Amino acid sequence: MSASKTFFYPNRMGRIVLFSMEEVMGRNGVHAVLKLASLPSLIDQYPPDDRERVFPFSTLSNMTDMLEQIYGPHGGRGLSLRIGRACFKNGVRQYGTQMGLTEMAFRLLPLPAKVNAGARAFAELFNTFTDQKVRVENENGKIFWHIERCPLCWERRAPEPVCHLAVGLLQEALYWLSGGKVFNVEEVTCIAAGDETCTIAIDHSPIF
Repeated sequence: MSASKTFFYPNRMGRIVLFSMEEVMGRNGVHAVLKLASLPSLIDQYPPDDRERVFPFSTLSNMTDMLEQIYGPHGGRGLSLRIGRACFKNGVRQYGTQMGLTEMAFRLLPLPAKVNAGARAFAELFNTFTDQKVRVENENGKIFWHIERCPLCWERRAPEPVCHLAVGLLQEALYWLSGGKVFNVEEVTCIAAGDETCTIAIDHSPIF
């Protein structure tokens, strides 16, 4: 990965993130984050709802970093998890419908197969529509979602994993896919902490 390169999300996903932040934090909270992250051009001027890839990874990384700077590591983590869950409900879920994850054949799969298929489908979503790169592995009763090019910690350095928004999004996706079950989802490695990938581990079986 070259730090000199620029990678992007589509405008639509940037818009989903900003509206989800507003839902969780309120408009004034989003304004404060954007000002402190040196992103005043986005205040009340969210990206259009289209697929053009012009929303920089660095913008998303700056916003999530600023959440931790303003609210502290614990508070920032909690907000990012909630924003990630809201992102799924506010727009990412519609991609799941497009990928056939609401069709009867999928709904009739056993839960472990459904979770595995869903994890792979959402990885393919990001690989297809964004510059984010995700690889999925199954090992020892867990699904490992390896983000090889991550927008959430782009060019950041941190002592521990910081991609909490992705964890929240996957938590909500699994809740939706499983019909209301809760899974253990944890980021175990992070590029910002010096690891090769941002890896999120998902248990095959729900907690409840």
